[in-house]
Amino acid sequence: MARHLITSALPYINGIKHLGNMVGSMLPADVYSRYLRQRGHDVLYICATDEHGTPAELAAKEQGIPVAEFCAQAHDAQKAVYDGFALAFDYFGRSSSEQNVEITQHFARRLNENGFIEERAIRQVYSPTDGRFLPDRYVEGTCPHCGYDKARGDQCENCTRVLDPTDLINPRSAISGSTDLEVRETKHLFLLQSKLQHEVEEWVSRHEDDWPQLASSIARKWLNEGLHDRAITRDLDWGVPVPADTWPELAAEGKVFYVWFDAPIEYIGATKEWADLDPENRDWKSWWYDVDTDVRYTEFMAKDNVPFHTVMFPATELGVREPWKKVDYVKAFNWLTYYGGKFSTSQKRGVFTDQALDILPADYWRYFLIANAPESDDSSFTWEHFTATVNKDLADTLGNFVNRVLSFSKKRFGEEVPAGGEPGAAEAKLGEEIARLLAEYEQQMEALQFRKAAAALRALWSAGNSYLEEKAPWLEIKTDKDGAALTLRTAMNLIHLYAVVSEPFIPATSAAMRQAFALPSDTATWISADEARTLTALTPGIPFTVPPVLFAKLTDEDLENYKERFGGSPE
Repeated sequence: MARHLITSALPYINGIKHLGNMVGSMLPADVYSRYLRQRGHDVLYICATDEHGTPAELAAKEQGIPVAEFCAQAHDAQKAVYDGFALAFDYFGRSSSEQNVEITQHFARRLNENGFIEERAIRQVYSPTDGRFLPDRYVEGTCPHCGYDKARGDQCENCTRVLDPTDLINPRSAISGSTDLEVRETKHLFLLQSKLQHEVEEWVSRHEDDWPQLASSIARKWLNEGLHDRAITRDLDWGVPVPADTWPELAAEGKVFYVWFDAPIEYIGATKEWADLDPENRDWKSWWYDVDTDVRYTEFMAKDNVPFHTVMFPATELGVREPWKKVDYVKAFNWLTYYGGKFSTSQKRGVFTDQALDILPADYWRYFLIANAPESDDSSFTWEHFTATVNKDLADTLGNFVNRVLSFSKKRFGEEVPAGGEPGAAEAKLGEEIARLLAEYEQQMEALQFRKAAAALRALWSAGNSYLEEKAPWLEIKTDKDGAALTLRTAMNLIHLYAVVSEPFIPATSAAMRQAFALPSDTATWISADEARTLTALTPGIPFTVPPVLFAKLTDEDLENYKERFGGSPE
């Protein structure tokens, strides 16, 4: 059984992220990791804050604190939100760690030894107004390819084309807005991606048929346009320093590696951070080095990150000429929009993850986001859709089922699983239906089809309601008390099944459902098809309690309040 290495796109250190960032990387990675662990796989889920680059420097400057202190505080703030969402990282590291510095410099030295790094004198944008060279992303202007007037100097977020600042039409400083820009000469290191083009093409061709169409098409588009040599150093104070033993002149000038060079390496660096916490028991290289057939590596990211992870970082790994693990499967997502537009902090449009947790518990958001994940196309968040989903799926279909069954059984039979009755045709029919839906759920989770997996999970919950309506124990008890006991006992076993298999989506609610039953030695991590057919985990006499309401229904007043607070449909 292969071990599973899972990473999600590193959230940038600046600011708390919005719901689109959550559903495009970290949350589905968490759902998949939880599922694999339940099925008995050895899983390592690694993520980290991406801490280098100009935005971090400028944000620290605005706050009047050292950039290292700013990043430490921001890391803790982000981690608190992710803990609130119950993201079960094995480790959540920092790209500014000593481990990442060490491994990034090692990669650079090896690339240089193998002839894939070259020092070049280039002409770079300098802003006299700001008194500094401007990193790519702090030059803004009009994209020469699509005409978008807020394109950055590293990439146009509208058409996703990679750019150089000098490509932009009517460039300006993103710091001061000044158009008084000069081009001055400076030296930088270049990664010779052009020399690795054929190797990357060969590597991609072995994987792209297995990847989602979104990931493979983006990778192929980049390769078809040709890989260009890219500068991998910048004139910044904050970043992984260029090693003085290899490039003494550049090191003396304070050059650091470009954030997009060191950030993907942090997946490896964070694994070493994790291992260094317990070095006697953890061999970090056993996940990353010379493990091609032993480890299955899955990455989760939104589409803007795909080029860097399917082309640029594999080129880096190939050029190092060491057997570092490369990604096997890239799960790429489209955008989650807010009423069809962008989430915007400045315009107070959209829900950010810390605000979401202030409003409702994490499971409301986890379920909704995964059930509506932007897999095949962009997906729009609206409060109307969110409210309807919470009320129908979570409150009515699941929560009401649990409450009806346990409250009625407590009222008529006491606080133990009731005895009586033998399973008949209705229970056999239910067992087959549950086994079929469970197999569908497993199939979709294995295929990383999250919307379809959510639909199968919802169908599992609905099957319990259909059974309850068919048997109607509130009527049955009037003429057949043993039959009503059987119906309620079967429904309780469904609740236990739901508690186990729903855990990847709604872990807190699953725990509450599971804890409702004082089941001795309840160590089940999954429910097999045979167990699902018989539904006998809970036997007569096992004590239970009625949990608090699992999901509160959202009212029209709630809906209007949310729209007023966060912005509704654009006029």
